[in-house]
Amino acid sequence: MSTLKAIKGNIVSPNQVCFDHFLLYKDGKVVSIEETVASDIEVFDASGKYVLPGAVDAHVHCYSALTEGFEAATRSAAGGGVTTIVEMPYDADKLICNEKVFTDKIQLLEKESVVDVALLATIAPENGLDQIPILSEAGACGFKISLFNTHPVRFPKIEEGVLAEAFQLTKAARRPISVHAETDSIVRKNIEKYKDQGFNNPIAHCLSRPKLAESTAALTILEMAFQLDAKAHLHHTTFPHVFELVEHYKSLGADVTAETCTHYLVFSEEDMDRLGALGKINPPLRSEQDRLGLWELLSEGEIDIVTSDHAPWPIEAKQHENIFDNSSGAPGVEVLLPILYSEGVAKGRISLNRLVQLVSENPASRFGLGHRKGKLVPGYDADFVVLDPKEESVVRAENMHSNAGWSPYEGMKLQGQIQYTFLRGQVIFDGEKVNGKKGYGEYIPAVFGGENSNATTM
Repeated sequence: MSTLKAIKGNIVSPNQVCFDHFLLYKDGKVVSIEETVASDIEVFDASGKYVLPGAVDAHVHCYSALTEGFEAATRSAAGGGVTTIVEMPYDADKLICNEKVFTDKIQLLEKESVVDVALLATIAPENGLDQIPILSEAGACGFKISLFNTHPVRFPKIEEGVLAEAFQLTKAARRPISVHAETDSIVRKNIEKYKDQGFNNPIAHCLSRPKLAESTAALTILEMAFQLDAKAHLHHTTFPHVFELVEHYKSLGADVTAETCTHYLVFSEEDMDRLGALGKINPPLRSEQDRLGLWELLSEGEIDIVTSDHAPWPIEAKQHENIFDNSSGAPGVEVLLPILYSEGVAKGRISLNRLVQLVSENPASRFGLGHRKGKLVPGYDADFVVLDPKEESVVRAENMHSNAGWSPYEGMKLQGQIQYTFLRGQVIFDGEKVNGKKGYGEYIPAVFGGENSNATTM
């Protein structure tokens, strides 16, 4: 039995900031928030700094590139104040779509992970529906599918008829279906057109995946969720109109949510000439007007979650002259919280409590982790981050912990700096080094039902 400990600072609780208070914790759990503590309690002094709940990054690819893996991705998470990740089910060598590979992945993360991990599963394009109840029982936090055929084996499109059946099974399991929303035929037609024309520079990637491809796919998912009374979540949403559609379906009573990502808040298609293949992401960067519109929606409370979509390709996958020959995605888990604080809170776009909703409370709630993650309240895991609002930093890939070794945010100046990351009461990052050990991270099975998983209240 461990002893009662405390951290002193400006504690960010769900509805307020408790300035110059003490967060008490014991046995890896939050005990209380108090104005004073007994003199014999060991206190970690973070006076003048914010103590936030650890971030929950609901969109991380640890194995899209086998050069990364759980250890590197979760070390990177720890360095960025992310104490729980939701891992995607599309590994470079296999789909996580049956009980065996799902169980194998649990065993792997329990050996390799530095932070806690929840797992999404997926379904095989053919004869995969029978695994939904089995994987739900194993704790899968949802089922990710794509309406775009990225790769016929590794990242396939799920046909709409199969998807409708899947929604009925995930409804029974109370799990969300989370979606890569791009209409395959629209994107394919455009890619072929630009390739035929020899138009293959960076902006061609953005033009080949128009807003229409995203909004039509999103509408398909929203309508299915509404008609079938099931849960749905849209990953990496890029422009305001789709969020307006989500809000409309929420008003009809649909249990639907959507996320955007840090890259859509920081970059626009105008950056593609500078970034080149480093900015090739699916769906693509949009207009500057869209980027600013996302910030407006964030401030108005009309975006549920912000994620990193961490996809840490080695630099070799980003060095082809033809933009279409490069891999899509970028590393980002380590800068999710710092960027959203710097660009959001420090610039007065969003409040500190809104930040915590976007990267901690809401993702935990949506993916069945809201019984122990995302809040600094009694009984929850003692996952918290010490952030100094006065310190400045510059993003340098050489200082980051991903194996990717590069960042599209290279050279970006940030206001506010993470000084410590605690996972279940233990320091796993001290501002310079990740000292959390691989295997300290735990598998977090999803629990659905009750108030904490009702995402329509977001």
